[in-house]
Amino acid sequence: MPDRVAYFNTANMSPLLRSVREAGARGIDIRAAPWEVQPQDWFTDVEVLRERAALVFHAASDAVALVPATSYGLAVAARNLPLQTGQRVVVLHEEYPSNYYTWQRHAARSGAEVVVVRREPGQTWSDAVLAAVDERTAILAVPNVHWTDGALLDLTQVAPVARAVGAALVIDASQSLGALPLDVAEIRPDFVVSVGYKWLLGPFGISYLYVAPQHRDGEPLEENWILRAGAEDFAALVDYTDAYLPGSRRFDVGQRTNFGLVPMAIAALDQLLRWGVPSIAATLQAVNASIAERAGALGLKAPEADSRAPHMLGLELPRESGERTLRALADAQVIASLRGTSLRIAPHLHITNSHVDRLIEALKRAL
Repeated sequence: MPDRVAYFNTANMSPLLRSVREAGARGIDIRAAPWEVQPQDWFTDVEVLRERAALVFHAASDAVALVPATSYGLAVAARNLPLQTGQRVVVLHEEYPSNYYTWQRHAARSGAEVVVVRREPGQTWSDAVLAAVDERTAILAVPNVHWTDGALLDLTQVAPVARAVGAALVIDASQSLGALPLDVAEIRPDFVVSVGYKWLLGPFGISYLYVAPQHRDGEPLEENWILRAGAEDFAALVDYTDAYLPGSRRFDVGQRTNFGLVPMAIAALDQLLRWGVPSIAATLQAVNASIAERAGALGLKAPEADSRAPHMLGLELPRESGERTLRALADAQVIASLRGTSLRIAPHLHITNSHVDRLIEALKRAL
């Protein structure tokens, strides 16, 4: 990271680790020499990546599909979760657009209804969701961390209630996976999707979809050659088969074998797993606690510590001061995001005490 930049915007896009950049350069070199690519190379690194992602989910490798984007993973979930007239899909207020639009379209096709959950003042997201889920709920499509301000939704409270009414649980973990532990064996969701370029520290174009066992024989979005049984035998590809590769591989995107991006994603997850997600969460929690305390002295309100994620911090700004604050931060080369009325602070392990000092000084000037 250049010394002149204080980057607090991992929730938008992470910086690339040196190891990830180097892996990308090696991958491009491989792609530049196709005469050296062997048939097994179309499959080997993809399965390494799947294994690494499965470790982050605390799942078996058969549970993970490689997809290009959150919207793709959500579309797989919608394809395999039927809705009927009169049923409901529950989402959060100010949900990330991809999650809202997916279920809006699915509900419109099915005669179902999208219910948008809002919080009352002082109410947690968990309590608000629990109040909205009933026997009409067919799908609960939520994050475990709200993308605008880092507010938590306690999946250990919500998931059993969803199961009790027969609702499927779909989680967008793009703002948490890699910085907040997630154990699918404990939560038992139907689907979990996450991009790879935020807290998973990887490149654009590689995302991950966890699929619960009961959905792994479902219908993929596309029918591409590499997902069928026996695809490793290039000479036999004209011998068509109805059988897919095992597990969640049927949901992989076509051209999943991206010789430049896949090595980058492997390098990112390797480093993430060496650090350990719990250690990352604890480190970032300490950074954000310091920022919250110092920002509070300036009159900026942050969510209570027990209701926010360890790695993201939303500072509530007066509506009229949002753009002025962003300009002051930009002048100091402090990079953060404004989402709604929250200044979203999203550090990673590159952040130092001097970066925090610059953030606070820039806020003082703006306010």
